[in-house]
Amino acid sequence: MKTLICDCNRTMPLDPNVTGRIAQALAKTPLASPDGLETVHSLLCRREAPAFPRAAKAASASGDELLVACTQEQRLFLELNEQTEGAASIQERPIRFVNIRETGGWSRDAREAAPKLAALLAAAQLPAPEAVPTVTYRSGGRCLVIGGADAASRAAAMLRDRLDVTLLVDRPGGALPQAHDVAVHHGRLQQVGGWLGAFDVQWVADQPIDLDLCTRCNACIEACPEGAIGFDYRVDLSACRSHRDCVRVCEAAGAIDFARTPEVIAERFDLVLDLREQAAFTMHQPPQGYRHAGADERALVEAVLALRELGGEFEKPRFFRYNDKLCAHSRNERIGCSACIDVCSARAIRSDASRKGKASGQPRRQAPRPGEAAGVPANLGGGVVVEPFLCVGCGACSTVCPSGAMSFAYPGPVDQGLRLRTMLAAYAHAGGRDAALLVHSEGAGAQWVNDLGRAARTDRAVRGLPARVLPVPVWHTASIGLDLWLAAIAQGASQVWVLLTAEEAPEYRQALAEQMAVGQAILGGLGFAGTHLALIEVRDARDLAALDAALQAPPARGVPTPARFAVQAAKRGTLDLALDHLLAQAPQPRDEIALPAAGAPFGSLVVDPDRCTLCLSCVGACPEGALADNPDKPQLRFIERHCVQCGLCAGTCPEQAITLQPRLWLADGGKARKTARVLAETEPYRCIRCGKPFGTLQAIEAMIGKLAGHPAFAGRGAERLKMCGDCRVIDIHTDPGEMRITDL
Repeated sequence: MKTLICDCNRTMPLDPNVTGRIAQALAKTPLASPDGLETVHSLLCRREAPAFPRAAKAASASGDELLVACTQEQRLFLELNEQTEGAASIQERPIRFVNIRETGGWSRDAREAAPKLAALLAAAQLPAPEAVPTVTYRSGGRCLVIGGADAASRAAAMLRDRLDVTLLVDRPGGALPQAHDVAVHHGRLQQVGGWLGAFDVQWVADQPIDLDLCTRCNACIEACPEGAIGFDYRVDLSACRSHRDCVRVCEAAGAIDFARTPEVIAERFDLVLDLREQAAFTMHQPPQGYRHAGADERALVEAVLALRELGGEFEKPRFFRYNDKLCAHSRNERIGCSACIDVCSARAIRSDASRKGKASGQPRRQAPRPGEAAGVPANLGGGVVVEPFLCVGCGACSTVCPSGAMSFAYPGPVDQGLRLRTMLAAYAHAGGRDAALLVHSEGAGAQWVNDLGRAARTDRAVRGLPARVLPVPVWHTASIGLDLWLAAIAQGASQVWVLLTAEEAPEYRQALAEQMAVGQAILGGLGFAGTHLALIEVRDARDLAALDAALQAPPARGVPTPARFAVQAAKRGTLDLALDHLLAQAPQPRDEIALPAAGAPFGSLVVDPDRCTLCLSCVGACPEGALADNPDKPQLRFIERHCVQCGLCAGTCPEQAITLQPRLWLADGGKARKTARVLAETEPYRCIRCGKPFGTLQAIEAMIGKLAGHPAFAGRGAERLKMCGDCRVIDIHTDPGEMRITDL
């Protein structure tokens, strides 16, 4: 891959020494190329623009790809590519762009930024991530506007030339237009649910005036002696004195009927504009196609502009992958882990515990809803249902999922892990040390990074991104979690910071903080000094100085030898690889590290021997295979590595004998947690008749105690509880005192 690099009118120190170090690092980094770095442009977007068409034609002829180290003039270069004869179109050969200016070249540390620039260029040259399935929305442009007569009519006037508008007037007052150019209903809204192309709306129509029949001749307004009817064409029933003069003057149209019973009306719309004070959806991220403006004029304009463009067919990535076999949400309709449900700010995930264990071929619905693609089920027999049409791709569900049943797919952990490893490798090859990864969103987070770089260029009080801070843009900051954080530390990063802006929901902030507390406890417990994981929060422009100061934090202690493993698709597999390497490199390894209870994906179980009857119901409830029995003797065995602390065992135990113990057990070099150990055992109870073992002492005593006093188990019946199944049958048939059917 050839790279076109520019120092932006000599505002970045890209001298031959710097580019030489970058080229040497890229030559040592897998999947990276130093081609093109021998030439540094200064005005590639202006005076030296002819260099781009030449490079584009050469890349097309060789079948190679082209990388431009400038994002500011991306539109210009794409237009030049279209106008260049012999250059492949971007559909055939996409052109890549990477920002090295605000992220590295515009900084007080710019002269030491060669390792960072090598990392950024290496990441930009990686193959495109694996493609993901898409979710398709289909919108016919049917838009419901909810609100008062004046506001709803005004909004309709701004929408009706592009959309099929219907008004739901939910309050008295105001005036409807004289022209009957949009459908209008009076009613009390009961329910709104759905998404773009499939909003189901219910309201109660309880007004005497039928607006479909009303001609708006205004005869009723003139005839009403109490003035109970206004230009909103509603009857104020509290003012009406039942003269019914309005009914008489409307006899020909028949639009007014005081005997009309309230009717529940249900209709489907593609779009919803809500002008009420209280929004129909209160979650942080409402469904696409729904806009709430209330009385805010600016919000109304933004909503109208957005809704006008939402007619047609739209696609978005299917952001998640769900493996129901790994899900620890439920067993036997008991609820265990609900982390993904609790964290989802779009309410796209719901519990369906009754489905756990059912055949994956069972359909989620009898038929797909309009706008929903058939053959794209959101649940395959697992304990939760994920609605892809509501999912907005935050990835927080994958971050908090302890088992890896939920994983982020845009990109997946393998591609994301490859990017982080490549950046760290190129950084190290160029001589960089103590790399800090700054994970930020591609939207507001990237804007903050750019603003900081621009400020550093013009304000000497601002330092900008330090040379050791590597910005990592992601779709959403909540999509990278503990597995990738610890993998990055194991692969040579000193720290991982996550930049939070106003985009992130409160649920995400809490979830990330909990996961970071777990990760920091592990690293600190292994003797790695310093703060390795941290959240950096910014809200508005006043926080720019605080961001600049936060990025100057000192490095934390890292591993002496970076790991070379590749991040796995399975979350627990990546965690095992990272933990093994961190333990091997630990300055002060410990056998046991206590973890915070909130969000801990590792831990043990404490079994109360006085309560446990070894009924083994916990074994059947464990979704991860952490608990097992011993077919040769009454034992409860446990493999700690498999435990995800979901709590299903504790919730299932009829004796309440199990307590969760969040921790990371690293005894015997980490091998102890991977081998089975006994949590509880007892001697078998032997049949009083034949001596064959058939249960445990605790279980038999518990059964006898619970059945004491039951008439069926009095006298001889109580003794049979102490017998094995065979002996009970023999005893019943040989007892002369037993009632027989022939005696009846």
